[in-house]
Amino acid sequence: MNLEQLSAVTNRRVLAWAFYDWANSAFALSVLAVLFPLFLGSYWSAGDSGAEVTQRLAWITAASSAVVCIVAPVFGTIADKGGYRKRFLFVFALIGAAATAALGAVGQGGWPLALALYLFASIAFYSSIVFYDSLIIDVTEPRYYSFVSSLGFSLGYLGGAVLLALHVWMLLAPARFGFDSADAVIRFAFVTVGAWWALFSAPVLYFVYERKNAAAVTRGVIAAAYRELGATIRAVGRYRNVVLFLVGYWLYIGGVFTVIFMAVNYGQRLGFEQQDLVMALLITNFAGFPATFLYGVMGQRFGPRRGLYFALFIYVAVSTWAVFMTEVWQFYVMAIIVGCVQGGVQALSRSLYAALIPADAPGEFFGFYNMITKLSHVLGPLLVGIAASFADEPQWVLLVLLPLFVVGGLLLGAVRDERAGET
Repeated sequence: MNLEQLSAVTNRRVLAWAFYDWANSAFALSVLAVLFPLFLGSYWSAGDSGAEVTQRLAWITAASSAVVCIVAPVFGTIADKGGYRKRFLFVFALIGAAATAALGAVGQGGWPLALALYLFASIAFYSSIVFYDSLIIDVTEPRYYSFVSSLGFSLGYLGGAVLLALHVWMLLAPARFGFDSADAVIRFAFVTVGAWWALFSAPVLYFVYERKNAAAVTRGVIAAAYRELGATIRAVGRYRNVVLFLVGYWLYIGGVFTVIFMAVNYGQRLGFEQQDLVMALLITNFAGFPATFLYGVMGQRFGPRRGLYFALFIYVAVSTWAVFMTEVWQFYVMAIIVGCVQGGVQALSRSLYAALIPADAPGEFFGFYNMITKLSHVLGPLLVGIAASFADEPQWVLLVLLPLFVVGGLLLGAVRDERAGET
């Protein structure tokens, strides 16, 4: 991509769209990956066993995944019927931001309320992504999907890391910022994440032009959307490339999610300090910003498939290396390596899928895509949980992720580069 093309593709619409990743990635990093798992165990569930805390986190994660799996295709269908993708995105962003900020008011021992708010915030987060992903076709041309998709993820990594860096700074010196304890800092951090999410969601609402369909959303359309779920599955099933991609994606993205989701728990079981775990995840996101941007350039020049192959190879290597991890410096190295490919595999998967699906039903197909994404969020942790019941050593349970990356990559190789409906 030359400078003229770069200037053309980074217009106001593209930047406004990409900034939603900047907005919601604060929740993905600070809340999903770091603050909520840590605070659930140390504050809201203080005095309870580690097993109880793990079960609570696992069940609430599964519950949010199940809800989104059910509603994502329905939301996509409704959005396509009426052209309300921006409005749906913004409504869910505000719901998620409000629920996240409310976590800061939950007192010690209040894990039931914390779990309820976390459930609402998680459902809103993943539901908004249905509409965010589908808007990519409204902001750029198909030949720029890889670059624009990666731009969004890279801005997300940077935004999430910037806010988490502030939180880490405050945790290291609470008194400097007027707090009497680290717990007070974390409660305030939930409020800042909610405010950040709401504030930076505004550009996509004002600057992204959404193509409208003539049909209006009525009660009949909404009721019909549930009946159309089966039709969506049949529609997806008519396209061999889309089906092959989604099955492969379901496998390998399940492994990618599990590496993210289990990172804090894995480090805790190895005996690493809480500060090291937070810093390692912060480094992951700072590494992810330039790496994901470069992935977009690579995907633009060489195609998304090659970038995905490279990332999956890295995940196979990391999962194998984790078996021999004993020192905290190794955890830091693994964090940097994962940060260099984590965003790339997500961004290039989204761009490849966008290039495969029919151009006239993005909301419906991306709703199904996000349903598959949420189903994958159950797969990896489930396999790790089963493995953990047979082996108490945390290093070995990650080996069950290897087949997800290998088989997913093989299925990816069977996908042909053609848009659904084209020959």
